[in-house]
Amino acid sequence: MGKLTEELLTVQEVAAFLRLNRFTVYRMAVRGELPAFKVTDQWRFSSQEIKTWLGTRRNGKKRNVVRMKADR
Repeated sequence: MGKLTEELLTVQEVAAFLRLNRFTVYRMAVRGELPAFKVTDQWRFSSQEIKTWLGTRRNGKKRNVVRMKADR
């Protein structure tokens, strides 16, 4: 098995990075507004995908939202 190099972030880490309330991050993940996926019942975020998402928002480019199916 190869070494994993991608860092996964928790809701709390993404909230701190984006300076948002953690409930806002949850809501955005559920709506598919942030690139995210669930591991069992916990949300995880790729640090690279979050940085890319943020870059597209900062540069005024067309919104590129990755929607992923949320387990409910």
